[in-house]
Amino acid sequence: MDLRDESGSTALLTDQYELTMLAAALRDGSAARRCTFEVFARRLPHGRRYGVVAGTGRFLDALTRFRFGAAELEVVAGFLDAATVDWLRDYRFTGDIHGYAEGELYFPGSPVLSVTGTFAECVVLETLALSVLNHDSAVASAAARMVGAAAGRRMIEMGSRRTHERAAPASARAAYLAGFDATSNLEAVRRYGVPGAGTSAHAFTLVHSGADGEHEIEAFRGQVAAHGTGTTLLVDTFDITRGVELAVEVAGPDLGAVRIDSGDLGVLARQVRRQLDDLGAVKTRIVVSGDLDEYAIAALRAEPVDAYGVGTQLVIGSGAPTAGMVYKLVEVDGVPVAKRSSHKESRGGAKRAVRSARSTGTIVEEIVYPANAERPAPAGYEVRDLLVPLVRGGTVLDRPSLAESRELVARGLVSLPWEGLKLSDGEPAVSTTFLA
Repeated sequence: MDLRDESGSTALLTDQYELTMLAAALRDGSAARRCTFEVFARRLPHGRRYGVVAGTGRFLDALTRFRFGAAELEVVAGFLDAATVDWLRDYRFTGDIHGYAEGELYFPGSPVLSVTGTFAECVVLETLALSVLNHDSAVASAAARMVGAAAGRRMIEMGSRRTHERAAPASARAAYLAGFDATSNLEAVRRYGVPGAGTSAHAFTLVHSGADGEHEIEAFRGQVAAHGTGTTLLVDTFDITRGVELAVEVAGPDLGAVRIDSGDLGVLARQVRRQLDDLGAVKTRIVVSGDLDEYAIAALRAEPVDAYGVGTQLVIGSGAPTAGMVYKLVEVDGVPVAKRSSHKESRGGAKRAVRSARSTGTIVEEIVYPANAERPAPAGYEVRDLLVPLVRGGTVLDRPSLAESRELVARGLVSLPWEGLKLSDGEPAVSTTFLA
């Protein structure tokens, strides 16, 4: 199982309006009504044909720590009545949660998470669920597209310096789940067991420079002395051709890799590959980085690039838009309820979902149906249930490890119709049918 973050209460990772609704519900008696809330995305972000569910494990961990201790109660007592504060003091989620397994693909309308309990205990979880699932699913969905564009080449997540310090390990986890090979973020290594990677930045080269000139070779000597010839040397601080020459001079033909972080990466990769080969370093790999997204990675597919370092466009850039998930009340005391606001409609009633596939494994359709209805079984297709139990009676159940969820992503991508893997804009890779 994943290593856990035991860093205290998560109760205040929420919006104030959830607690003001709670106070009103406790006063008028609606707090005890049996309700189901669902998390889903009305549509996929522009240009996307599928999404990847990520963050489920983090949400469940956070749920176990959704507790109001003295420090949390002191904050909320400033705007809540005493009865509501007393209720929060003893808060424990006692309901049931079903959801898509972490690593499952999702499409518009997929009931990614279904939360059932009293109105009071469910309504306060909205922001916690959405903040985790929206962030992690957005990063994982972007990462999956990048992994596909890389066509089997090594992918390193390097986005820590471009996002919030608490989001950085979560981003690394989501990227690894979606197929990245390693991360530069050491908290993700500690907390989640993601493999670590990283060698040197331009600062290490520059610190060896002085008034009498550039001493790039001294930087390379220092790095090789510390980490061996298998290290990766950053060769573009000054002149790339000279940098490659010095790198091989210091490390020899067994140099592990060189990294290029700027310029026309395709042209430079070809140039560097020829130079490395001419110098006898035929096994030295080429790593490229620098504001890469899935389109830039795909454009480099024909170039002699062995690995990609991806940061900004994965964690905050256009490569990782919000997943657009919402948390909506769909059933009260067994009666479906639905929002009808223009462009923000929801479908009433608790739901379940199955995915049908051909005997070859290729997905044909996703079918969403009422939770109390008979499970659909389209003739001629293999059918798989998508929602699995995550919490029963308030108790978090065993769930897949991060490695198992990572494998689920890989299997899901292989099962998509081929057009679903295109990077161009288009319809969702799989159609969704909603049964009444």
